[in-house]
Amino acid sequence: MNLFLVLHNIRSLHNVGSIFRTADAMGVRKIYLAGITPEPFDFFGKLRKDFAKTALGAEKYVEWEKIKNTAALLKRFKEEKITILSLEQSKRAVHINSLSNPVAKCGVALILGNEVRGIPKSILNKSDAVLKIPMHGKKESLNVSVAAGIALFELRTQVSE
Repeated sequence: MNLFLVLHNIRSLHNVGSIFRTADAMGVRKIYLAGITPEPFDFFGKLRKDFAKTALGAEKYVEWEKIKNTAALLKRFKEEKITILSLEQSKRAVHINSLSNPVAKCGVALILGNEVRGIPKSILNKSDAVLKIPMHGKKESLNVSVAAGIALFELRTQVSE
């Protein structure tokens, strides 16, 4: 399965680095960094320390690209028949483990949003499905990098069954 990640307006380099490391473990084909999501390397081409702490070299193995226009990327995904899934708490969200056949032949793009504001409605509206991770404790949300790991594992598990 071709699996893509879109990190939209994620603020923390620690989170981005951790997601890169998890993406490598889960065989993500490419990560798109959108909006304010920071790049692994600074203006001078030096690896950022906060990223390096959590990525542990994963940037060498996972292809990535900084994009300026998320809407254009999603349009391209639609044209290429790539299923667009957003991970977000919303009224239309379905439990991630209740998806039936989540993977299109051409692959899946999983969108992760800002640590505080989440994914904008304009992006949710372009998603084929909005997914949520069932919560059983008192807290209502997970760290975005932890949520990414759970979602990627679940998608991989559903594909291999």
